[in-house]
This record gives sequence, C-alpha cells and structure tokens, in this order.
Amino acid sequence: QVQLVESGGGLVQAGGSLRLSCAASGRTFSSYAMGWFRQAPGKEREFVAAINWSGGSTSYADSVRGRFTISRDNDRNTVYLQMNSLKPEDTAVYYCAADYWGAGSRRTSVYDYWGQGTQVTVSS
Repeated sequence: QVQLVESGGGLVQAGGSLRLSCAASGRTFSSYAMGWFRQAPGKEREFVAAINWSGGSTSYADSVRGRFTISRDNDRNTVYLQMNSLKPEDTAVYYCAADYWGAGSRRTSVYDYWGQGTQVTVSS
C-alpha cells in the first residue's frame, strides 16, 4: 500500500509560481506511474499531468502545457508539479495519485492511490 501526502499549495497572484510536492510512503515508489489531478468547486476532477515510473515519459492537459512541469525523484519517493504563469482558472484542490505499473494515464479510474489534496488559489 502507498500513502501519498501533498504539500506546497497556497495563495498566489496571477502570473506567479508554486511548486507542489507529493511524498509517497513505501519502498516501491518506482513501480508507480504518478499523476496530478485537480478539482475546482462544482466541477469534476480533471487530469493535469502524469509521469511514468522512470520520468522518461510525461503528458499534460492542454490547459497547462507549457506552464506546468511534472517531475519525480525516485530516491526521495517524491513527485513534483512546478506551476508557472498561474491563472485564476488554475484555482482548485490538487491531488496526486499513484498507478501501479501504469504508463501515466489521464483517467482517474486507473489510479490505485490518492492523496488528500492541497489547495491552490490564484488571485486576479
């Protein structure tokens, strides 16, 4: 079993940056593809970015491509989401998720474990 704990959220002005971290428990972190998702009030949870086990393959939602970067450090059991040029529409609770031996899917249903989420608020 894997436990995921997100951190790094907060309040930032439009145009600013934040870096989210997701720390995973367990010794098999490198066996998991990792994803970042977000959910705004009244909306469904949506895909943001994903990374495969090695970090060699990444994918992004169109809305964040070129502004956000996902990365991972398997020695530290941590996945990151660097968010630049933030916009008010990026405001949401951000969740990380782990998919055992996955490839980095955009689908929420394939992920086995989820963190509790961290709030990101971007003011205009």
